[in-house]
Amino acid sequence: MVLVVGVDAGGTASRAVVATADGTIVGRGSAGPGNPTSAGVAAIASIGTAVRTALRGHDPATVVAGVAGIAGVAVVAEPAIAEAFDMQWAELGLTCPIEVTGDAVTAFASGVPAARGAVLIAGTGAVAARIEDWRVGRTADGLGWLLGDEGSGLWLGLQAVRSVARSWTSTPDGLAAKVAAHAGARSCDELVHWAARQHPAAFAALAPVVCASDDPLAARLTTEAAARLVGTLHELGPSDGPVVLAGGLLTEPTPVRTAVLAALPGEVATARDPAAGAAWLAVRRALNLDEQEAAGLHRRMLR
Repeated sequence: MVLVVGVDAGGTASRAVVATADGTIVGRGSAGPGNPTSAGVAAIASIGTAVRTALRGHDPATVVAGVAGIAGVAVVAEPAIAEAFDMQWAELGLTCPIEVTGDAVTAFASGVPAARGAVLIAGTGAVAARIEDWRVGRTADGLGWLLGDEGSGLWLGLQAVRSVARSWTSTPDGLAAKVAAHAGARSCDELVHWAARQHPAAFAALAPVVCASDDPLAARLTTEAAARLVGTLHELGPSDGPVVLAGGLLTEPTPVRTAVLAALPGEVATARDPAAGAAWLAVRRALNLDEQEAAGLHRRMLR
């Protein structure tokens, strides 16, 4: 049996699938954060764990190709990270070509079988990318929490904490009460001290809290997040293909997704399973499928 591996590695988790050449997914695995920009070499270990779990019960020698979509992919070119990847694939028993690409490519591929278009991702971070022949062309944002990632889950959670801290009252209510409870804070000082102890990515855990709140502050923040995400997408210029929405804020039924959809004309699709999208790319390239064959495989794998 001929197999392929697909990987989706982001700031929150790493996911892997193993699929047959006809598009049947026969293995899945997940592990911790897989963005080497924020997690360093530990990200490669997480990716390895996810792939190892997905491969359980299968002979690695039967894997003929793999595609790994990784957030922070530019760091993979650094010698220490590249060496760690080579060692990880060898430890897994994989001797086939493994193409490492940006998570924007695999997210786009999980939404549509088209070769060109754009993808807008809002998960822990946020980025928009032009996709050209299943490769990243121009990008916008994706600059990390300190310099950008505007409208992302991390941005949304951090803005909520900042707003609550600035307007702290002795008896917080609404969203402020939920933020305080999340932090275990009974005073503004305690909230400040809690925030200072957090890893930046931890603020993304507050994004679902904001999205679920009917507080006016939550509405203002989600509206602003959507506006910033749409602005990031518009930095790419007019799209010559479909736009794919990806990442938890834009694939789940959140107010951010609703506002973004309302602002976008033209064809808009939703990313399904980026790890499966990566596996689809691996099959398409390994078997050199034509456009019609690739579209049929896409329907089977990502319906």
